Amino acid sequence: MIPKGLQVLISELGKLPGIGPRSAERLALHLFLGGRESSARLGNALLHVHEAVSLCPVCGALCEFENGAAKCEICGDPSRRRDILCVVEKAVDVMPLDKSGAFRGQYHVLGGKLSPINGIGPEDLRLKELFDRVKNDGVQEVLMALGMDVESDATVYFIAKHLSELGVKVSRLAQGLPAGASLEFADGLTLGRAIENRLTVQ
Repeated sequence: MIPKGLQVLISELGKLPGIGPRSAERLALHLFLGGRESSARLGNALLHVHEAVSLCPVCGALCEFENGAAKCEICGDPSRRRDILCVVEKAVDVMPLDKSGAFRGQYHVLGGKLSPINGIGPEDLRLKELFDRVKNDGVQEVLMALGMDVESDATVYFIAKHLSELGVKVSRLAQGLPAGASLEFADGLTLGRAIENRLTVQ
């Protein structure tokens, strides 16, 4: 009963995170009934984001892309501390942490976490870049802001072992984050408390 054109749209929308079959169907109908102009604006915005947004080559966070180069507001902010580095798994993890207002240092996105079962080793993450930044930028503390699961634990202790040789303090987010939770779903207050009560990794 659903025309093939709508079925294709529903199928694509259903691939988005958090969108089930019913939600995808409602969104598809809304877009269709909203008219061609509304759909065109959405389509242009989707295409434009790939031209206007990039990943910072230094920290790996989302940033503006202007005149053929990435412009990261965090890396370029002179008011932020340079002696503390917050390590996260994904670029989207930077946003909730920064919105909390509890962290005013620099960030480093790993691009994943160690998972031998899934074939993800140290060479697949931005670990060399992390160690280079710690050595060259006068970093005194590395705050590991990863989730609470086995892969995150392995990643934290792998990094802590390597940084211990440099005399750098390695800490981790404290209580407040439930086991298996993702940072992108945590509220600002919870993240703020986790940062303030961070634990030193032995």
